Amino acid sequence: MNNSLKWLDESVKIINSKFTQKAQEHQNNLTKPPGSLGELENIAIKFSAWQESDRPNLEKIQIYIFAADHGIARENVSAFPQAVTAEMVRNFAASGAAIAVLAKFSAIPLKVLNMGTVSAIEALPSVEDCRLGAGTESFLTAQAMNSEQLTAALEKGKQQAELAKNQNIQLIIAGEMGIANTTSAAAIAAALFNLSAADIAGKGTGLDQQGLLHKIQIIDKALEFHQNSEASTLNILQTFGGFEIAAMTGCYVRAAQLGIPILVDGFISTVAAALAIKINPKVQQWMLFAHRSAEQGHQLLLELIQAEPLMSLNLRLGEGSAAALVVPILRSACAIHNQMATFEQAKVSKA
Repeated sequence: MNNSLKWLDESVKIINSKFTQKAQEHQNNLTKPPGSLGELENIAIKFSAWQESDRPNLEKIQIYIFAADHGIARENVSAFPQAVTAEMVRNFAASGAAIAVLAKFSAIPLKVLNMGTVSAIEALPSVEDCRLGAGTESFLTAQAMNSEQLTAALEKGKQQAELAKNQNIQLIIAGEMGIANTTSAAAIAAALFNLSAADIAGKGTGLDQQGLLHKIQIIDKALEFHQNSEASTLNILQTFGGFEIAAMTGCYVRAAQLGIPILVDGFISTVAAALAIKINPKVQQWMLFAHRSAEQGHQLLLELIQAEPLMSLNLRLGEGSAAALVVPILRSACAIHNQMATFEQAKVSKA
């Protein structure tokens, strides 16, 4: 590891177990059978410990959308043309995308970071130009990124977590946009967990069965081409990753180091989470997983990292959209924890 990435080895913030215990005791004294609110109770307990507060809340949330193009798109592994990445960045800025609607609905700031679209994009509101190149190289015949690009992408994610810390953000959501990034994510997952492409690759934006078989063949060829490469987590990311996946990975690691909870979205975001967990397993202590995607392989990936998602609505959009949908549930869990009466307050008999 080069010196500029030594920060990845820094310790994750230790969670205060005293607040976990206090929050559990409080939940047990609320006017309900113990455990009857299921995962809502666990969510409130986690946020109480994360925030070191008896009254956790989620007033300050930040959504980051990392966008980038992928050289592997030239192999016809997506149902959409590569131009869509830049077009969707414009759509985010114009508040026309699903994530923009959901962010507005829950009053959450949305920031887009253009990590590397094929073509430069004009200045847009709420979009930061961070282009590291005109997309990655095709990992079918080369490493997707050079070491300088990998370092810069991880650093950009790190910077967003540090910015969030300075703004007292209580939860980070990292979404993504990039045509062919399900191919990149599937290749990363296959290399990380010694899987075949057929185990993990799905239809992405809507490939038909023939298109899926072609996508699997491309990933398997790439895995074979790079089979003698170094198998470290960072080398796998450099070989198969995208600028946006690397940035999300850096954001997740730094957020956990700074003690900021993370809400992980779908398949691609979970691959970035898996990378972060491989870099430092304790990062997962600061993560919640929003949903079980309809994308082939997401369930397997969740099982491999022992993550339990909060919902399953057959979604496969990406962008951070499912994570944004979960926010009202998280806020409800905190509100119940803070406002529900105890048995003593309500003069209700305990069992």
